[in-house]
Amino acid sequence: MLARLDAALDPAIVIASSSSGLLMSRMQIDCRHPERCVIGHPFNPPHLVPLVEVVGGEKTGLEAIERALRFYTAVGKQPIHIRREVPGHVANRLQAALWREALHLVAEGVASVGDVDTAISAGPGLRWALMGPHLTFHLAGGVGGIDHFLEQFAAPMASWWDTLGNPMLTPELRERLAEGIADEAAGRGIAELEARRDLFLVDLLALKGSLG
Repeated sequence: MLARLDAALDPAIVIASSSSGLLMSRMQIDCRHPERCVIGHPFNPPHLVPLVEVVGGEKTGLEAIERALRFYTAVGKQPIHIRREVPGHVANRLQAALWREALHLVAEGVASVGDVDTAISAGPGLRWALMGPHLTFHLAGGVGGIDHFLEQFAAPMASWWDTLGNPMLTPELRERLAEGIADEAAGRGIAELEARRDLFLVDLLALKGSLG
Protein backbone atom coordinates (compact mmCIF):
# COMPACT_ATOMS: atom_id res chain seq x y z
CA MET A 1 0.00 0.00 0.00
CA LEU A 2 2.85 2.37 0.81
CA ALA A 3 4.35 1.82 -2.63
CA ARG A 4 0.96 2.49 -4.27
CA LEU A 5 0.58 5.73 -2.34
CA ASP A 6 4.12 6.72 -3.23
CA ALA A 7 3.44 6.13 -6.91
CA ALA A 8 0.28 8.25 -6.87
CA LEU A 9 1.26 11.23 -4.71
CA ASP A 10 3.40 14.24 -5.49
CA PRO A 11 6.97 13.59 -4.25
CA ALA A 12 6.76 16.66 -2.00
CA ILE A 13 4.04 15.06 0.14
CA VAL A 14 5.15 13.25 3.29
CA ILE A 15 3.64 9.79 3.71
CA ALA A 16 3.20 8.68 7.33
CA SER A 17 2.24 5.19 8.45
CA SER A 18 0.56 4.71 11.83
CA SER A 19 2.07 1.25 12.29
CA SER A 20 2.68 0.39 15.94
CA GLY A 21 5.49 -2.04 15.28
CA LEU A 22 6.58 -2.36 11.65
CA LEU A 23 9.92 -0.93 10.58
CA MET A 24 9.81 1.85 7.99
CA SER A 25 13.03 0.58 6.41
CA ARG A 26 11.15 -2.55 5.31
CA MET A 27 7.99 -0.68 4.32
CA GLN A 28 9.74 1.83 2.05
CA ILE A 29 11.74 -0.70 0.02
CA ASP A 30 9.50 -0.56 -3.06
CA CYS A 31 8.91 3.20 -2.94
CA ARG A 32 10.33 5.46 -5.65
CA HIS A 33 10.62 8.30 -3.12
CA PRO A 34 11.43 6.55 0.17
CA GLU A 35 12.94 9.74 1.56
CA ARG A 36 9.42 11.11 2.29
CA CYS A 37 8.13 8.03 4.17
CA VAL A 38 7.95 8.07 7.96
CA ILE A 39 6.19 6.36 10.85
CA GLY A 40 3.71 8.60 12.68
CA HIS A 41 2.40 6.31 15.39
CA PRO A 42 -0.41 7.72 17.61
CA PHE A 43 -1.92 6.09 20.70
CA ASN A 44 -5.48 5.08 21.52
CA PRO A 45 -7.67 6.95 21.90
CA PRO A 46 -5.82 9.08 19.30
CA HIS A 47 -8.25 11.99 19.56
CA LEU A 48 -7.24 12.42 23.21
CA VAL A 49 -3.76 11.01 23.80
CA PRO A 50 -1.21 13.55 22.56
CA LEU A 51 1.80 11.28 22.00
CA VAL A 52 2.91 10.52 18.43
CA GLU A 53 6.10 8.57 17.70
CA VAL A 54 7.90 9.75 14.57
CA VAL A 55 10.38 7.27 13.13
CA GLY A 56 12.33 7.39 9.90
CA GLY A 57 13.63 4.45 7.92
CA GLU A 58 17.09 3.97 6.48
CA LYS A 59 16.15 6.00 3.41
CA THR A 60 13.97 8.61 5.10
CA GLY A 61 15.22 12.17 4.72
CA LEU A 62 15.65 14.49 7.69
CA GLU A 63 13.34 17.02 6.02
CA ALA A 64 10.41 14.56 6.08
CA ILE A 65 10.99 13.83 9.76
CA GLU A 66 11.14 17.53 10.62
CA ARG A 67 8.00 18.24 8.61
CA ALA A 68 6.15 15.43 10.39
CA LEU A 69 7.25 16.72 13.79
CA ARG A 70 6.09 20.23 12.91
CA PHE A 71 2.75 18.94 11.59
CA TYR A 72 1.91 16.89 14.68
CA THR A 73 2.93 19.77 16.94
CA ALA A 74 0.72 22.15 14.94
CA VAL A 75 -2.36 19.96 15.46
CA GLY A 76 -1.84 19.81 19.21
CA LYS A 77 0.08 16.54 19.55
CA GLN A 78 3.32 15.89 21.43
CA PRO A 79 5.55 14.13 18.91
CA ILE A 80 8.83 12.48 19.83
CA HIS A 81 11.59 11.68 17.35
CA ILE A 82 12.79 8.09 17.64
CA ARG A 83 16.30 8.25 16.28
CA ARG A 84 16.88 4.58 15.56
CA GLU A 85 14.40 1.94 14.45
CA VAL A 86 13.52 -0.84 16.89
CA PRO A 87 10.52 -3.18 16.76
CA GLY A 88 7.60 -1.65 18.64
CA HIS A 89 9.19 1.83 18.68
CA VAL A 90 9.56 3.26 22.23
CA ALA A 91 6.28 3.55 24.15
CA ASN A 92 5.03 0.07 23.23
CA ARG A 93 8.38 -1.43 24.21
CA LEU A 94 8.10 0.26 27.60
CA GLN A 95 4.55 -1.09 27.93
CA ALA A 96 5.72 -4.55 26.91
CA ALA A 97 8.51 -4.50 29.49
CA LEU A 98 6.13 -3.50 32.27
CA TRP A 99 3.49 -6.03 31.22
CA ARG A 100 6.07 -8.82 31.10
CA GLU A 101 6.93 -8.23 34.75
CA ALA A 102 3.25 -7.79 35.63
CA LEU A 103 2.49 -11.20 34.14
CA HIS A 104 5.48 -12.70 35.91
CA LEU A 105 4.25 -11.41 39.28
CA VAL A 106 0.80 -12.89 38.62
CA ALA A 107 2.22 -16.19 37.38
CA GLU A 108 4.46 -16.52 40.43
CA GLY A 109 1.60 -15.78 42.81
CA VAL A 110 3.20 -12.60 44.11
CA ALA A 111 0.02 -10.56 43.55
CA SER A 112 -3.36 -10.81 41.89
CA VAL A 113 -4.19 -9.28 38.52
CA GLY A 114 -6.19 -6.55 40.24
CA ASP A 115 -3.51 -5.78 42.80
CA VAL A 116 -0.83 -5.52 40.12
CA ASP A 117 -3.02 -3.04 38.24
CA THR A 118 -3.62 -1.08 41.45
CA ALA A 119 0.11 -1.04 42.13
CA ILE A 120 0.48 1.01 38.93
CA SER A 121 -2.75 3.05 38.79
CA ALA A 122 -2.62 4.08 42.46
CA GLY A 123 1.17 4.36 42.61
CA PRO A 124 3.79 5.26 39.99
CA GLY A 125 1.18 5.61 37.25
CA LEU A 126 -0.06 8.78 38.95
CA ARG A 127 3.43 10.29 38.80
CA TRP A 128 4.01 9.04 35.27
CA ALA A 129 0.99 11.03 34.11
CA LEU A 130 3.06 14.16 34.75
CA MET A 131 6.66 13.07 34.25
CA GLY A 132 8.49 10.00 33.01
CA PRO A 133 10.73 7.62 34.94
CA HIS A 134 13.92 9.64 34.56
CA LEU A 135 12.52 12.91 35.92
CA THR A 136 10.61 10.95 38.58
CA PHE A 137 13.87 9.43 39.82
CA HIS A 138 15.52 12.86 39.66
CA LEU A 139 12.95 13.99 42.25
CA ALA A 140 13.49 10.79 44.23
CA GLY A 141 17.08 11.92 44.73
CA GLY A 142 15.89 14.87 46.80
CA VAL A 143 17.97 18.04 46.71
CA GLY A 144 20.81 16.03 45.18
CA GLY A 145 18.64 15.10 42.22
CA ILE A 146 19.59 12.33 39.84
CA ASP A 147 23.22 12.25 41.03
CA HIS A 148 22.15 11.38 44.57
CA PHE A 149 19.55 8.91 43.29
CA LEU A 150 22.15 7.07 41.22
CA GLU A 151 24.58 7.01 44.12
CA GLN A 152 22.09 5.72 46.69
CA PHE A 153 19.50 3.71 44.77
CA ALA A 154 20.86 2.68 41.38
CA ALA A 155 22.87 -0.34 42.54
CA PRO A 156 20.08 -1.89 44.65
CA MET A 157 17.59 -1.31 41.85
CA ALA A 158 19.95 -2.79 39.27
CA SER A 159 20.26 -5.89 41.45
CA TRP A 160 16.53 -6.46 40.95
CA TRP A 161 17.00 -6.72 37.19
CA ASP A 162 18.44 -10.20 37.56
CA THR A 163 15.21 -11.32 39.27
CA LEU A 164 12.82 -9.89 36.68
CA GLY A 165 10.75 -12.58 35.03
CA ASN A 166 10.30 -13.89 31.52
CA PRO A 167 6.85 -15.49 31.77
CA MET A 168 5.25 -17.85 29.30
CA LEU A 169 1.64 -17.20 28.32
CA THR A 170 0.49 -20.67 29.31
CA PRO A 171 -3.20 -21.63 29.22
CA GLU A 172 -3.21 -21.44 33.00
CA LEU A 173 -1.80 -17.89 33.03
CA ARG A 174 -4.22 -16.82 30.31
CA GLU A 175 -7.12 -18.15 32.39
CA ARG A 176 -5.87 -16.42 35.53
CA LEU A 177 -5.50 -13.18 33.59
CA ALA A 178 -9.02 -13.40 32.14
CA GLU A 179 -10.49 -14.13 35.57
CA GLY A 180 -8.62 -11.24 37.14
CA ILE A 181 -9.74 -8.81 34.46
CA ALA A 182 -13.34 -9.98 34.83
CA ASP A 183 -13.11 -9.25 38.55
CA GLU A 184 -11.71 -5.78 37.89
CA ALA A 185 -14.29 -4.96 35.22
CA ALA A 186 -17.05 -5.94 37.65
CA GLY A 187 -19.64 -6.42 34.93
CA ARG A 188 -18.79 -3.25 33.03
CA GLY A 189 -18.51 -3.76 29.28
CA ILE A 190 -15.85 -2.41 26.93
CA ALA A 191 -17.95 0.61 25.92
CA GLU A 192 -18.52 1.63 29.55
CA LEU A 193 -14.86 1.19 30.46
CA GLU A 194 -13.78 3.18 27.39
CA ALA A 195 -16.17 6.01 28.25
CA ARG A 196 -14.88 6.09 31.84
CA ARG A 197 -11.29 6.15 30.59
CA ASP A 198 -11.98 8.92 28.08
CA LEU A 199 -13.70 11.15 30.64
CA PHE A 200 -10.74 10.67 32.95
CA LEU A 201 -8.29 11.51 30.16
CA VAL A 202 -10.17 14.70 29.31
CA ASP A 203 -9.99 15.87 32.94
CA LEU A 204 -6.37 14.77 33.29
CA LEU A 205 -5.27 16.57 30.14
CA ALA A 206 -7.10 19.70 31.27
CA LEU A 207 -5.29 19.53 34.61
CA LYS A 208 -1.92 19.06 32.92
CA GLY A 209 -2.67 22.00 30.63
CA SER A 210 -3.47 24.22 33.60
CA LEU A 211 -0.01 23.52 35.06
CA GLY A 212 1.68 24.97 31.99
